Amino acid sequence: MLGIWGLAFASTVIAGPSPTVPDYFQTSWGPFAGGYATGRVPFLAETNPALLSAQPTYVPNGPLVTDIPVPGKPDGASIFSNMANLAPYKPSTYGFGVDEHPLPSGSNITQIHMVHRHGSRYPTGKPDVVDRIHGFIKNGTIFTGNLAFLNTWTYQLGENLLTARGRQELFDSGILHYYNYGRLYDPATHLIARTTTMARMLESAEAFMYGFFGPKWTQNVTLEVAIDWLGFNNSLGGDQMCTNAVNRTGMTGDSVTEQWISIYLQDATRRFQRQSHGGTANWTADDLSDVQSLCAYETSAFGYSPFCLLFTWDEWLGYEYNVDVEFYGNNGFGSAVGRAIGLGFVEEFVARLMHHLPNPPDDSIAINTTLDGSKSTFPLNQTIYFDFSHETEIFSMLTALGLSQFGEYLPPTHIVKNRPAIVSEIVPFAGYFLFEIIKSPHPVLEKRPQDSSQTSYDTSGRETTYVHMLINQRTVPLGKSIPDCGKRDDGWCELHTFIKYQQQNIARANYNASCFGNYSTLGYGNITDGAIPNSSIDDSEL
Repeated sequence: MLGIWGLAFASTVIAGPSPTVPDYFQTSWGPFAGGYATGRVPFLAETNPALLSAQPTYVPNGPLVTDIPVPGKPDGASIFSNMANLAPYKPSTYGFGVDEHPLPSGSNITQIHMVHRHGSRYPTGKPDVVDRIHGFIKNGTIFTGNLAFLNTWTYQLGENLLTARGRQELFDSGILHYYNYGRLYDPATHLIARTTTMARMLESAEAFMYGFFGPKWTQNVTLEVAIDWLGFNNSLGGDQMCTNAVNRTGMTGDSVTEQWISIYLQDATRRFQRQSHGGTANWTADDLSDVQSLCAYETSAFGYSPFCLLFTWDEWLGYEYNVDVEFYGNNGFGSAVGRAIGLGFVEEFVARLMHHLPNPPDDSIAINTTLDGSKSTFPLNQTIYFDFSHETEIFSMLTALGLSQFGEYLPPTHIVKNRPAIVSEIVPFAGYFLFEIIKSPHPVLEKRPQDSSQTSYDTSGRETTYVHMLINQRTVPLGKSIPDCGKRDDGWCELHTFIKYQQQNIARANYNASCFGNYSTLGYGNITDGAIPNSSIDDSEL
């Protein structure tokens, strides 16, 4: 079964697909949309307590209240820059180790390939700490100080759906990319863009298309919607068919996050305990990590959350690092299934670059071979490719692409400063990566001239095509991970060099063994290349 449904901005489920349209082009919510629920409607103009806080000047919300005066916060900083995968979208703050360079005169962007995360959403399920708090109150606990609001607090978040901020992020992104790449689209053509059946994924794709093409975007684009559910092949949800991802045997990050949580939240746990009187309140570090996530979720849903004031700046840095460790161990180079989860996209990307349908190895089922086996559902002639996915999947795609510059080991005992893989920089809400394909009349010099009057070309050479990668509007220097790309000032890589590397790189995922091999969960730090080594599996079980 390949069936799929999608979304319109509605909260009702429409029964059954249209009989005249294939199920993978249906965009009304169906049985694979995932559980979802709306939360309470915000009323920030009436309920914003930030207006009463000790601020030096009035700071209007825009639309979220993110100027939170937590202890130790540097001037001009925001805790929302340190909320890892729950951070609202922002362009990458620090970049990825290379300066941005303009396109040399005479060069042209001929194609783009984008994978975009969904926007800010409600939680995928109620955090465990919610029932813990309600249990404390039921058993007689009285909260004081900064925790006093908990005496009357109730959980009012929805589930899985985008918040208004999430819709805004994708709409704004569509507008941004229209301005950046609008001329690439030929109005005489009709694009296929891909998303998944999860409600937040469908909402995100539609909001983006509205921003890029306007309210009549369906005249320009058809959404192809792949089932995002256990047991279905889907390159935008590659964990769903990978057994050792589903059962988490191939993931190592879970085993050490509690270790770091107990370190960075030690003082906070004591503070919470001192402000909880009577009853059975017994706060744990895990509780407080959940409370930090409530800050992000409530702010996105309601515009402001009192939970945000309960932690210091250093504790917010600790929260972000905890998620960085988790992603490294579960979806990055520290995971036995890190490459495998993202492999399907890499197989498809290489096929698109070479203008043929994917032809993966026989032992790889990382793609939906039915959808990818037809040019009507896997077109090869588009100048623009838009795909929509989840943050963990995107992180694994970067791993499967062999971007080892994001593969530095992260110890679970202390924060590594200046680390290259910061989740809020790579996959915040509405984050994305994008490849530009650039044709130049001559080879572009590896070292760009400082004098703008000098040519950027080696005029003795022929026309050359390049790949330029960006994550959240900042260049990723491909030569840092792919030595044959060279140490270029602009971070580009010659297209044929990039394709050759990726063709060889696909096998490094060790897909069949990583996803289906019989092996015990390996300790954090024992995997360093995003795949299970053959020496760790029982071949008889494959």
